[in-house]
Amino acid sequence: MFITRAIGATTAALALGAGLLIVGPAAGPALASAADCSGGANGFVDVSDNASGTVQRSSFHDGDTISLQSAGGRGFAKLEGATTSSESVWMDWTRDGGRTWLQCGPFQVDHGNGSSKTSAAKATSSDPNYRFRACALTADGVITCTNWW
Repeated sequence: MFITRAIGATTAALALGAGLLIVGPAAGPALASAADCSGGANGFVDVSDNASGTVQRSSFHDGDTISLQSAGGRGFAKLEGATTSSESVWMDWTRDGGRTWLQCGPFQVDHGNGSSKTSAAKATSSDPNYRFRACALTADGVITCTNWW
């Protein structure tokens, strides 16, 4: 089972480089680096780290707020609060209701303690299987995610 999952995840990651998301037998994320999800890559667009939108989902951990926000027809993840340079944020994106997803990021906090950080943004859709969630790795090593939106 482990080998199948590893092969499925590797195939998905390689396909992402070609602009594809493979839905294979293994559920879970296909990983994409921040570079795979920024500067217009794979349909993602850059968002300013101080951007704000409508908060669709949020989670809180150890003085940080992790939120999934939308603005201008796009969704993005945002980390703010008591942030440190050891923290990062990313956005998960699914087209099958959360069975498999693309993890876009992580994007490292790089503007000093207490600064906000955003992920790249992706166009939203009215398709109920096309969803997003925001996740962050906080200073104490805990990964916290919002619910899917």
